[in-house]
Amino acid sequence: MSNTQPAAIDSERIALKARKVSFDWEKTPLHWVPGDPFTTHTINVLHLLLPAGERWFVHVYKQVLPFIRDDRLREDVIGFIGQEAVHSQAHDDVLPHLRKLGLDPTPYTAQVDWMFEKMLGDRTLPPGRARHWWLMERVATIAAIEHYTAFLGDWVLNAEELDRRGADAVMLDLLRWHGAEEVEHRSVAFELFMHVDGGYRRRVRTWALAFSALVFLWQRGARFFMENDPTLLDGRASVGQFVRAGRAGTLPSTPALLRSIPRYLSRAYHPSQEGSTAQAVAYLADSPAANGGS
Repeated sequence: MSNTQPAAIDSERIALKARKVSFDWEKTPLHWVPGDPFTTHTINVLHLLLPAGERWFVHVYKQVLPFIRDDRLREDVIGFIGQEAVHSQAHDDVLPHLRKLGLDPTPYTAQVDWMFEKMLGDRTLPPGRARHWWLMERVATIAAIEHYTAFLGDWVLNAEELDRRGADAVMLDLLRWHGAEEVEHRSVAFELFMHVDGGYRRRVRTWALAFSALVFLWQRGARFFMENDPTLLDGRASVGQFVRAGRAGTLPSTPALLRSIPRYLSRAYHPSQEGSTAQAVAYLADSPAANGGS
């Protein structure tokens, strides 16, 4: 059965470009959401997952470029690759600051690197059907992951409670610059998957893999940070804390996360229906880091 979906909203399309950014972490405290180590460390998991994950995106997309037959989509993918490479480096640059503050993420990042480089990396497969199948599996997995990066990007652009709690301005700018670009390019991964494959069963199967892996890695990362935070005597992370933070507005709400599942699995799904390109572009125009003022 074919997988049909509405076309992209033309007004939401924009030429993608990588932006040079600069962040000064010198004054960013360990708990950059004041008095809230759980929210701080739950969001900090991004710095553990994204460098390896986005390097993997770039690696896979360079392999799929020869299969793209649409010039506009090829331009979008090249722009996506450029943005993801910068995202990876920007989050990677936070890690030395965390080490300086007494929280060494190396044991966790080593596991994440192994997952992307070995479990999801290139395999010794014969040319032809088997190698193409593995490439398409990874393209579909990236589309599923990008559904959630766009979800998170839209959330952080609107997370006013973080401002009210006095969250560190530099960290908020990193998150919102990155989130805005995720919203800006939110359609690319899905449109690429639909262009080179588009199978609905593959979409569902790889969504299940991506969602399960993200939940597992995120809760594991939050526990790692809480347990290794040198300022906490008995740091713990729990689902209950996540649910309460979502209700308070300092993290995405659990109901919103759950509602995102049927949207992606709908045959009528298209990413342009979610988030606002206008809001993302407006933030990028004012972002201190994206304009050399961080």
